[in-house]
Amino acid sequence: MSTSEISPGGQSKRTRLPHWMTPIFLTALFLLVHVVLPWGLSLLSTRYGWVDGRPGPWNLLALILVVAGIACTIWLIVQHFRASPGSFLELKPGQKLLTPGPYAFSRNPMYLSELAFWFGWALFYGSITVFIGFLLWFVMFNFVIVPYEERDLEARFGETYRQYKKMVPRWLGKTRPGKGD
Repeated sequence: MSTSEISPGGQSKRTRLPHWMTPIFLTALFLLVHVVLPWGLSLLSTRYGWVDGRPGPWNLLALILVVAGIACTIWLIVQHFRASPGSFLELKPGQKLLTPGPYAFSRNPMYLSELAFWFGWALFYGSITVFIGFLLWFVMFNFVIVPYEERDLEARFGETYRQYKKMVPRWLGKTRPGKGD
């Protein structure tokens, strides 16, 4: 993350977030968007399945999705950091196309993980409002972010990305030689 400043000579100078602050910043942002926001949204509607202000047994089962989504997100963050530590700490696009691990089953496992814990939060809170938030995330990922990222990855990695795209589905599934979305 950077901000622009005008130096005495009139030229723009960029100030960067110190590397040691990047994990703190990303953790705070993650918690704000994916923990605090669903909780806040849940306060705007009825919490189905809750009794006396506590989640019912079926609501508690949804925490499996939340924990699985967060665990996969952490795994993917570590994978991104190991592949391109400098790019990761500078919040720049990675220098390597990641294809192992979850990327062998989905071209977008990070977004799937986020959708999993948002859906888990919707079920945990029994909240229609959080479920609408989940649907908005899905629409944003599917129709805005993923198409933009796919164009960017194709421009940066060329034929390597096109071959990967033919073999691995956008969202989830088995590796499939010769197929594409």
